[in-house]
Amino acid sequence: MSEAERPTIAVLGGAGHEGAGLAARWAKAGFPVVIGSRDPARAAQAAEEIAGRTGGTVSGVANADAAKAGEIVVLAVPYSAQVPLADEVSPSLQGKILIDVTVPLVPPKVARVQLPEGGSAVEALQKRLGSGVRVVSAFQNVSAHQLAELDHAVDCDVLVTGDDEAARETVCRLARAIGLIAWQAGPLSNSAAAEALTSVLISINKRYKSPLGAGIRIIGVPTPE
Repeated sequence: MSEAERPTIAVLGGAGHEGAGLAARWAKAGFPVVIGSRDPARAAQAAEEIAGRTGGTVSGVANADAAKAGEIVVLAVPYSAQVPLADEVSPSLQGKILIDVTVPLVPPKVARVQLPEGGSAVEALQKRLGSGVRVVSAFQNVSAHQLAELDHAVDCDVLVTGDDEAARETVCRLARAIGLIAWQAGPLSNSAAAEALTSVLISINKRYKSPLGAGIRIIGVPTPE
């Protein structure tokens, strides 16, 4: 993406492992990034650390302020916080793309698939927020450990699902901008597969003691550009 095409990305939950990893990758790629957290001081600290590592433009504020500032908003919080936080910032999401990284993990059995009734947790959020927010599901299967290793490419593909094709492609471009191979994987209902796959990958990691985290690759079709 050219500099003019780089929107400000707000990462709610950006002080957590997955959110911080994505934020750092985008900051390194030249995107303005706003870290959101329940604790503004923690957000500011995380932003300072990411800016120091990447040389990027990164700020840290409360989740509500981050949602207002972001042209594209990323929801990277635990399943238990998904709906409460989305409800809190809903007015600031209208007209925007919301990238939801939610995985419906139910501790302590996180290596067991436990999808909510109706299938996809992300699809349920789209129905809750309404058509004014274009919800896209992505990045569930990307290891936070791999994202944190900024000097190394992430050895994992990204499945991108959503009911708005243009929004899906925008998220694919954001993934490609940080070196990932991203695939449009259909409507938001298909997010259930990626959400479930996360527990499968956790189980594989535990069994085979993966140091950086297992990922997925799509083969048999030309790599999208």
